[in-house]
Amino acid sequence: MNVAFRKPWTQDQFFTWAGTQEGRFEFDGFQPVAMTGGTVGHAVIIRNCHRALDTRLRGSGCRSLGPDAGLATIGTAIRCPDALVTCSPFDREAMTIPGVVVVFEVLSSNTSRTDRILKVREYAAVPSIRRYVIVESTGIGLTVMERERSDEAWKLTTLDGDEMLHMPEIGVEIPVAEFYEEMDFQNQ
Repeated sequence: MNVAFRKPWTQDQFFTWAGTQEGRFEFDGFQPVAMTGGTVGHAVIIRNCHRALDTRLRGSGCRSLGPDAGLATIGTAIRCPDALVTCSPFDREAMTIPGVVVVFEVLSSNTSRTDRILKVREYAAVPSIRRYVIVESTGIGLTVMERERSDEAWKLTTLDGDEMLHMPEIGVEIPVAEFYEEMDFQNQ
């Protein structure tokens, strides 16, 4: 069997190409990966996440960004989390954000495997990341991976709607239910 091998793209090739595209893309270190369109519910949860973070981070020196902010992970891979928090200064023209401390991914049926497996490993490889929060989109619940130092393995906890998401690394606490404002899971 003959298999055609393609040369992996570089980050520069990816950024040049992505800048001319209509949709959103991540870079898996080899080729572009389309970020599929989410549902209205997915968008509401992302908006709630940013609203909760922005309110609490105002004046702290930390900022929430996403979903268009790039995060360099393993090798040359670039991920675009639904939300991220950095407390580091950055160049407005840069393609990636330095010093990311917290990452949020809102699950969709198309991204669940990537968010729960591949990105867990990729985000663990970024020394500055202390917390990775996976936000369910079909019901209320968070999967939270946290660590105090970059050489530690993730500690995993799950939270439901009656609990509080504690993020001491950025001095913020958010009730889990706040991520789900305006979402009605009863009538599904």
